[in-house]
Amino acid sequence: MSVAPDGRRPTARRAVLCSVADQGVAALTNIAVLVVAARQSTAAGFAVFSVVYTVFAVLLGLSSAYVGQALVLERGETRAVRTACRSAVAFTASGAAVLGACAALVLWPLTAGAGAGGGVSSGVDGYGQRLTDGMLALALVLPVVLTQDALRYAFSALHLPGRALVADLLRLAVAVPVLAVQPHQASPARLVAVWGLSALPALVAGLLLLAPRVRQAATEPRRLLRRGHLGRRFAVEFSVGNAGTQLAVIGLGLLATPLAVGALRGATTLFGPLNVLFNAATGFGPPLLNRLVSPVGKARTAAVTGGVLAAVAGAWAVVLALLPDGAGRMLLGDTWDASSALLSATGSQYAAMALGTCALLALRVLRPRTTLPLQVVFSSVSVGCLLAGYALGGVLGAAWGLCAGSVAKAAAGWLRTAAVVRTWDGHASGVSAASAADPAGRS
Repeated sequence: MSVAPDGRRPTARRAVLCSVADQGVAALTNIAVLVVAARQSTAAGFAVFSVVYTVFAVLLGLSSAYVGQALVLERGETRAVRTACRSAVAFTASGAAVLGACAALVLWPLTAGAGAGGGVSSGVDGYGQRLTDGMLALALVLPVVLTQDALRYAFSALHLPGRALVADLLRLAVAVPVLAVQPHQASPARLVAVWGLSALPALVAGLLLLAPRVRQAATEPRRLLRRGHLGRRFAVEFSVGNAGTQLAVIGLGLLATPLAVGALRGATTLFGPLNVLFNAATGFGPPLLNRLVSPVGKARTAAVTGGVLAAVAGAWAVVLALLPDGAGRMLLGDTWDASSALLSATGSQYAAMALGTCALLALRVLRPRTTLPLQVVFSSVSVGCLLAGYALGGVLGAAWGLCAGSVAKAAAGWLRTAAVVRTWDGHASGVSAASAADPAGRS
């Protein structure tokens, strides 16, 4: 274990507490950013901001999967881990810079053309042009926000979650006040730019905290492009598990109505605290379940956890449904009217997500190879349900479509878990019968 700056070895309990706190702070930052942006925007403006933020969420998920999840699995001597951390941060910074520059080169002529009287200003309140401006702002701040997130994984790999917590607390302390002082009805591009640049202090602090640990290490960003890099598998799992649904939501904003994205994003933002619980279950559940010997015990514990989380989701949905309109508008501004109509559907979706998350948790412990096929099939089902729901019932139908997809995924996950447990029990029964027939073990 790494030695803390004060010379003491950090305890496992302290490391876990710092990791949980860091996840909570990161989630709180995302929730607070969306809440403040909704309050500072019109419903149409927040719809544009939501599309841009969803694009960022997809890119962040891919970066975290390809770089971060592989990094935290690095093992070996200290120098090798430090080299991996330094290389991962350099790879993320350079890759994000290249991606951002390419996107800016494509988007800049569209923005400049609009200023000369052309451009893509058609749609709801000039939606096309505002979206182009917002995406250009995202392209410019992409290296800052992705690199700052990559530092969290580097600190985790070095067993220094406290330093990640310090940087993320600074991120929260800067981002929310800076967004809050922006003028009412500020443009989505301005909000995106301010949000991205507010990560600079946390990025600088993180680099300064990381530097003493990796100063003597080599920088080998090309190692992340080698064959066999685990990040490729993790990126595929993210793509089929989460990115598909988010891309479908983006598609609603581009091809249908932009207000749909704002309403859906506003409703899910209100359920953001539950994501902290889901992430904690996914991150810390496997070691705890592995302490149990019996497969039945592991599955039962995961099921109980899923039931508790589903009950929490239902209770939270009731609290939000009883929220006065005045309080709701204080949270989401003009977006509250559209989002409040989706609370029942989104609450039901989160209850189903709780059960589905714990089903995948049980399968990762019992038989890890079974999770990817489930993700592939039922993420496609969720996208289909989303689009079908929107076609049948507009934004409310889309929300119930997402719920239906989550229900199907949870049901399939628990059916697969039950089948795996039965296989374990059948194998154990066969071994016991053979031992009883021949106690000496002769064939």
